[in-house]
Amino acid sequence: MSASAAPEKAAAPAGSGGELLYCGATNFDAINRKLASGMQGNLVSPTRLRSLMGVDIVSVASGCTACHCVALGADGRCYTWGRNEKGQLGHGDTLQRSLPTVVSELSKYKIIKASVGKNHTVVVTDDGKSFAFGHNKFGQLGTGSLKNEIEASPVPCLVTEVTGVACGGDFTVWLSSVEGSTILTAGLPQYGQLGHGTDNEYNTKDSSVKLSYDPQPRPRAIATLSEKTIVKVACGTNHTVAVDSSGFVYTWGYGGYGRLGHREQKDEWQPRLVEIFQRHNVLPPNAILSAGSANCACTAGMI
Repeated sequence: MSASAAPEKAAAPAGSGGELLYCGATNFDAINRKLASGMQGNLVSPTRLRSLMGVDIVSVASGCTACHCVALGADGRCYTWGRNEKGQLGHGDTLQRSLPTVVSELSKYKIIKASVGKNHTVVVTDDGKSFAFGHNKFGQLGTGSLKNEIEASPVPCLVTEVTGVACGGDFTVWLSSVEGSTILTAGLPQYGQLGHGTDNEYNTKDSSVKLSYDPQPRPRAIATLSEKTIVKVACGTNHTVAVDSSGFVYTWGYGGYGRLGHREQKDEWQPRLVEIFQRHNVLPPNAILSAGSANCACTAGMI
């Protein structure tokens, strides 16, 4: 949408962050939907967004399943924009935002990390707190409750001393500095992506073959990794990849297309060590870890 773009101007003085440039879809209602207006307002080249001009941005979060975005300023402010049907922007309503807008209820905190799922958002403060907003049908907000399917304002997650966060499509993974609980998960367990050895599958009725999956609203530490210190994590739509402090890589969840790296397409319901990193190199401390819709990637050498 033309209102979201601004003419090119001289670069602002360098700060602790950088200037955000955006390209692609801006008609969030139409993304992946057959609407006549679907091609209107797309930004076909990197463009400054007017409401973020002059703002030092240190981090941006979106995802392969998301139609919303998060930008974090060097001053700790959290900006969100995009689709908001499930309250995933955190503004206390379900109104779409075409422009980056400060999440006012987080203004008293310094937000240093953020991740987004299909319809939810989770952020981390500089003092180790975590807040979430958006869709909570499967408990992916980590509040311990399924009472409210939509949380349009930030609510606290039941995880302490948080050091990192990653969101899958309908689940969340937190990293914590609490001994024995360095990685915790909540949300949809359908493919084993929560790492607890089960997909929580059950028949909806004794006489029915229709299956459902018992959601997990309370963040739970992954027992098989209790003696490991997990330092990096990334999530695809329905799978997870993590690295421990020794540089060993573990993957679990949906195994289709070989995305877990185990030379087979089997789902893994708990973390499994990726063999190639055991036999050859482990990941260096500065390695970059990533998970896409149907893949995992990492930098295995020094960068």
